[in-house]
Amino acid sequence: MHVIAVTGGKGGVGKTNIAVNLGVSMSREGLDVILLDADLGLANVDVILGVSVGPTLADVVSGTHQLSEVIVEGPEGLRIVPASSGVTRLASLDQAEQNNLVRSFSEQIDAPDVLIVDTGAGIDTTVQTFVSACKTVVVVVCDEPASLTDAYALMKVLRNDRGVRRFEILTNQIDSAAQGRKVYERLTTVTDKYLDVDLGYLGGVPSDAYLRRAVQERGALVSLYPRSPAAVAIRDAGRRLTSNIYDGAVPGMGFFVEQLLRQPSEPKH
Repeated sequence: MHVIAVTGGKGGVGKTNIAVNLGVSMSREGLDVILLDADLGLANVDVILGVSVGPTLADVVSGTHQLSEVIVEGPEGLRIVPASSGVTRLASLDQAEQNNLVRSFSEQIDAPDVLIVDTGAGIDTTVQTFVSACKTVVVVVCDEPASLTDAYALMKVLRNDRGVRRFEILTNQIDSAAQGRKVYERLTTVTDKYLDVDLGYLGGVPSDAYLRRAVQERGALVSLYPRSPAAVAIRDAGRRLTSNIYDGAVPGMGFFVEQLLRQPSEPKH
């Protein structure tokens, strides 16, 4: 199982749309994908895809529901684990509760080829915890000073407090491929000087009227308008992410939860 975090230093950069469409795109390519909505403040994967949500991960944590009862079927075979503020209880679970949660993830669902974790924006502890448990970290940025500044701040915190060394940059809402590349180069200029991290470039996703239309229709862009410029760019980014899918893949869902539970409740200083 390959675990990918999709995150961003600033809200409004299109992070969740990217996560959703990456997941659906990978599913269309024949991969088994689970999307975990870990944006606890503004969970909206279900809204974007027009799916109904009942019990959430909080109900699994509390023991009132099985994980198999929480998972929602999305488009193209994508499976979704709905978000809930109950996930913040992870830091306070006793050992028996932790073991039960790991066992439920290990035994109740088959491990997918890819687990995509859509985190919240910003640098709070919950975002850090989810990102640090993932093998690959995708940072979504726009060509705006606030987006670039906040993306740098996020990477700095994750590097200094959580030991994350590699980030994949995806530029969004750009006017041209050249603009996206310049945004990436601006980030690398700063990180090369001040941070001990490696940045990769997944490409740029153009501003696209079809994306707005897909949001209004409550569907995935890559399904509704697969030939639109943004859909093509997201599909290309997904292929880059999965081209080495088995390199460093973790064993399964239970292992991911174990990594999540091992993260410190407070960052290192």
